[in-house]
Amino acid sequence: MINYKQFHYFWATAKAGSIVKASKQLHLTPQTISGQIAILEASLGVSLFRKVGRGIELTETGELALTYADDIFQTGNALEEMLRAGSKERSRLFRVGISDAVPKSIAYHLLAPAMSLAEPIKIICREGKLESLLGELAIHRLDLVLSDRPMPSEFDIKGRSNALMECGLSFFAANSFQASNLASFPHCLNNAPLLVPGEDSAVRKRLMLWLNTLRIQPQIVGEFDDSALMRAFGQAGVGIFCAPSIITDEVISQHNVTKIGETNEVVERFYAISVERRANHPAVVAINTAPSKIS
Repeated sequence: MINYKQFHYFWATAKAGSIVKASKQLHLTPQTISGQIAILEASLGVSLFRKVGRGIELTETGELALTYADDIFQTGNALEEMLRAGSKERSRLFRVGISDAVPKSIAYHLLAPAMSLAEPIKIICREGKLESLLGELAIHRLDLVLSDRPMPSEFDIKGRSNALMECGLSFFAANSFQASNLASFPHCLNNAPLLVPGEDSAVRKRLMLWLNTLRIQPQIVGEFDDSALMRAFGQAGVGIFCAPSIITDEVISQHNVTKIGETNEVVERFYAISVERRANHPAVVAINTAPSKIS
């Protein structure tokens, strides 16, 4: 079994960047910390740090161990805060994974029901690829995952995918582009520079199929996993871009662009994915039972 005091010394050193800095923070001698980390490495049969010049850096194993240490000690700190606080001040941890295909403003609206509960909630959001987030969900390091697709069938996880929102797709362009393209939508997309979501986005295939059906062939000038980055390029006039219709007003006001058209033939859907063990978490229940939003 891991000696958690030694593991804490490892964590503190990794976060501080050196044994000397960690020793000052922990009010211990550098010799004590280095000795305890050496004992931890010997007991586990691994090297967590390696020497680089006069300093140290994490090994690949050390970097992996640090991700677990972050969760362990952040949870421990939250537990201590909860136990020390009065009953009215206690907050419950709610750990959410957000697929990078989900626009951040959409994520906020979907998570909002959890923030208005009578029981205080402390939310921890992590963003990443869906496959990685589902792995975290499977070992209960996350309570919920927001995604633009349901849980893939190849994942052997006992869980549920609850559809939270469905809406059409709108297209936007910088005002300079709008002035020079007079064709009606969607034919103005033909031969036009187009920015599209990355291949991991569920809406990407539906968008391309719709364009092919209409025999519209835009010039794909950029692919983006991050929707916010795609909008920034669109705002700069690099090309036309799309976004869920439900956030049209927000896109126009934030990026000073013009909506050139919309379609309900290409639908974006957003899901809350949870596992049985976390299904009764009050924040998960609140999100899954909130009125559905369809635009």
